[in-house]
Amino acid sequence: MEQYRYDVSEIKLIPSGGGVFEVTVNDKLVFSKKQTERHAEPGEVPQLIKKEFGF
Repeated sequence: MEQYRYDVSEIKLIPSGGGVFEVTVNDKLVFSKKQTERHAEPGEVPQLIKKEFGF
């Protein structure tokens, strides 16, 4: 997250049950384990975050 230090003002982890997680950037959903019914591939979530920031 060091590379996003100037773009990210807050990171929140909100506990849930059943191993479900979602990643949002600026209130936009970029990955949902619940919707995809799978775990993210290695590096997938950081790549989605980069895409959202236009990197």
